[in-house]
Amino acid sequence: MKKVFLRWVLLAVSVFAASWVTVALGLGFRTNVDTSRLDSVLLFLLGVALLSFLNATLGRFLKLITLPLSCITLGLFSLVVNAAVLMAAASLGMGFRIEGEGSRAFLAALVGSTLIAIINGVLGVFLPDERP
Repeated sequence: MKKVFLRWVLLAVSVFAASWVTVALGLGFRTNVDTSRLDSVLLFLLGVALLSFLNATLGRFLKLITLPLSCITLGLFSLVVNAAVLMAAASLGMGFRIEGEGSRAFLAALVGSTLIAIINGVLGVFLPDERP
């Protein structure tokens, strides 16, 4: 249970850092977190949990359906699936959002989901595995 909580916090840090970088790049992936208010932080953490749930369910299903296309593009199409899942989670307005429309919003989601994956992977190295 402790490991699940730590992974959840690492994902929250990854989403926050990716949002910070995309804002610096001028893209529209933003967080709605006011760190001085507990309800805002809890809503953000709930949104991150929802993103994790959507990635584990909808993301896996979409990756299974698009497996032939992913094989043709040598796995790069999974970035598009990750961006779609991020857009779906952000559309619910639970702690983060994607501003803009059309290709600009998709580009923000694509860069944001890629940064989330990279940052989460780097931070995940510091979380020890509990292997018997």
